[in-house]
Amino acid sequence: MLKLGTLDRYVLRQLLLALVATTGGLSALIWLTQSLRFVSLVVGRGLSLGVFLELTSLMVPSFVSVVLPITTFVVSLFVYQRLAGDRELTVMRAAGRSAFALAKPGLICATIAMLVTFALNLWIVPASYHQFKQYEFQIRNKMAAFMLQEGVFTKVSDALTVYVRERRHDGTLNGIMIEDDRVANSRATIFAESGTMLIVNDQPRVVLYDGSRQEIDHKTGRLTMLLFDRNTIDLTSGKSQETRYRDASEMSLSELLHPNPQEVPARDFGKLAVEGWRRITTPLTAFSFAMIGLVAILRGAFSRHGNITRPLGAVLTVVGLLALNLLLQNLAGRNMSLIPLILIEAVLPGLICAALLFGPELRYVREDLKTRSESQGA
Repeated sequence: MLKLGTLDRYVLRQLLLALVATTGGLSALIWLTQSLRFVSLVVGRGLSLGVFLELTSLMVPSFVSVVLPITTFVVSLFVYQRLAGDRELTVMRAAGRSAFALAKPGLICATIAMLVTFALNLWIVPASYHQFKQYEFQIRNKMAAFMLQEGVFTKVSDALTVYVRERRHDGTLNGIMIEDDRVANSRATIFAESGTMLIVNDQPRVVLYDGSRQEIDHKTGRLTMLLFDRNTIDLTSGKSQETRYRDASEMSLSELLHPNPQEVPARDFGKLAVEGWRRITTPLTAFSFAMIGLVAILRGAFSRHGNITRPLGAVLTVVGLLALNLLLQNLAGRNMSLIPLILIEAVLPGLICAALLFGPELRYVREDLKTRSESQGA
């Protein structure tokens, strides 16, 4: 079991608090900017604030999974830079703490971030994103029919517009006009004295009473009119009952790496494989990025005047790795033989940084053990 001393707990507490605050703040900022595109559902379709918050909150896990590797690097760099600036690292080194001992709190923080990102990418994000897409689909294509407002031409879909003169508290609609363009070359205008809303087979419909259906025959140019006492109109768009196909972000890892040819076109196999490997490698980048931050601060000579070169170099390195990762994902989507490069790009920086930070110390330990064994042999 890994034992933590007082200094380890002191540094680790600062790292974890900063990580939670930074990740939460950045995720909240992204949530705020992304949720603005759903404001139209509240303003234009009368959704309540509770429904809006419930819908947009389902996107938060995906935001956290994206920013957590980056905030892990930022927190590791910032906290250790502050410790160096306050001479606390100098005191710890003078007390005989090795490079590994100094980096141990940062390694624990990076490991926690890596495990959390694994849990998000493999289980939480796919489930929450699937629920989000289902909820959004329900709002846009089913619940929209119940958001009809008095005296307003409500565009239920691209091919269906509904006007209601009066809507009573008991749900009765009076003075209804429907412009129905769902059938090609057959625009129909429907009038009704009254109507009621209901759900049939999970689809919104309106029952119309005492009305007429007027339609122009494009071949003859004649107007045909059908009078009815009762008629039922389906308020969906009519395109295969608005079948919704699952996005790659909703699929499980096994579905991404082993897609069903009957459900997914062969041309999309590369994109699905890249998404699957992205979920696997993104948590590893959290550890690699943290190692880059640790190397930037802990390796090299101490300067009383501070050193901005190494932190700046670490920031530029992480930015370059993020750009390289996006490039590799784009190329691997077209050529699946490049997918192993995504894993290498995620793991190799962390291994190089570990060798740079702990290599001299390991060589010293090996030489010391060799010297002791030779002296005992003599």
